[in-house]
Amino acid sequence: MQRKLNARQIHMIAIGGTIGVGLFMGSASTIKWTGPSVLLAYALAGIALYFIMRAFGEMLYIDPDTGSFAKFASEYMHPFFGYFTAWSNIFQWVAIGMSEMIAIGSYVQFWWPSLPGWIPGLIAIATLCLANLVSVKTFGNLEFWFALIKVVTIVLMIIAGFGLILFGIGNHMQPIGFSNLWRFGFFTGGVKGFVFALSIVLASYQGIEFIGIAVGEAENPQKSLVSAIQSTVSRILIFYIGAIFVILCIYPWNQLGTIGSPFVQTFAKIGISAAAAIINFVVITAALSGANSGIYSTSRMLYTLSKTNQLPKRFGLLNRHGVPVYATLTIAFGIFLGVILNLILPMFFKNANDMFVLVYSSSVLPGMVPWFVILISQLKFRKQHPDLMATHPFKMPFAPFSNYVTIAFLLLTLVFMFLNPETQIPVLIGVAFLAFIALTYWLKQLRHHA
Repeated sequence: MQRKLNARQIHMIAIGGTIGVGLFMGSASTIKWTGPSVLLAYALAGIALYFIMRAFGEMLYIDPDTGSFAKFASEYMHPFFGYFTAWSNIFQWVAIGMSEMIAIGSYVQFWWPSLPGWIPGLIAIATLCLANLVSVKTFGNLEFWFALIKVVTIVLMIIAGFGLILFGIGNHMQPIGFSNLWRFGFFTGGVKGFVFALSIVLASYQGIEFIGIAVGEAENPQKSLVSAIQSTVSRILIFYIGAIFVILCIYPWNQLGTIGSPFVQTFAKIGISAAAAIINFVVITAALSGANSGIYSTSRMLYTLSKTNQLPKRFGLLNRHGVPVYATLTIAFGIFLGVILNLILPMFFKNANDMFVLVYSSSVLPGMVPWFVILISQLKFRKQHPDLMATHPFKMPFAPFSNYVTIAFLLLTLVFMFLNPETQIPVLIGVAFLAFIALTYWLKQLRHHA
């Protein structure tokens, strides 16, 4: 493989990994559970993910390799966990990619209502597959521009929102102020609503660990890694909490469920008549970014599995640009199934949003597996390398206490995902897949020793 991702691209990939379709279209649904206190949910989840990334960074600084968290799981826990984590990550990103194909099909119909949803999905997956096959640098450039579009949109919305809140720009120069944050209640769903919202909010950070895979092909891995991870908290504060803070100040939380995307309404409020078209375009780029990341990330996982003899050697074959060609084509085909679902599922679902939620939500539990593995592997890493800890320049803060608290936090949210009727079915889909993967591994081991 070739180290062709520069620091600029690594930074944008890290940012793009935390900003998805869920923020633009799904923020209203998280707010309905717990009102303005959803800001605390995003902050708590952000702190937990910061500790996960610092634990990951501690290991990556010493060994910046492709497929890293699966490799660390095999090395510091057991080969089973390496296999289990790699397939969890593959399922997570293929499910996300499939859901993004469904989303793209429905969003393009904003401009062309009669266009079948599978056509834009097919064009999107073919284009992304080609870009990933050309070179990792092409992938990096594409992801850079996808992320930049999302970042610029959020920053402009935050600036415009504060203009409305503080100076009344777009509201006849009558400042809206901050009173909507508490006027209609803060913890509106009680403890139960807050914890239910917390589990959904946590899922929105899926993909933040993606930087660990990208660093394996970075030009200057240690420098890129440190600068990208250190800026994680500020990104979370600005893009997630900042955007939702503005939305909750402008609109009473109990009106958000009836106005569609809060982003569209915020731009429309300050007089931008093309708000819906702008946000629709941005959401399409967010969906393309998710599928693009999925192809890149999971093709590298297939590559890692082939190198550990857990998949046929062909998945480890590279083209002349250093791209695992069979692995990339396989993942692209898996995501292409989302295009096929766009043909089949409309017979069972009234709208594309319901299809999107079901497919996307099934990725949540497998998506949490790498987080658990990173936190546990880092504890083992420290025990095995006490000599490195004395001079390590990028140690995880407050370890091992921060490891245990973060693991407990993840377990708590997982329990409430099982208890929440809206997330039960997707979580059970994830459980079924993980059970299947565990079974296949141990059957292989029994066959090998027979």
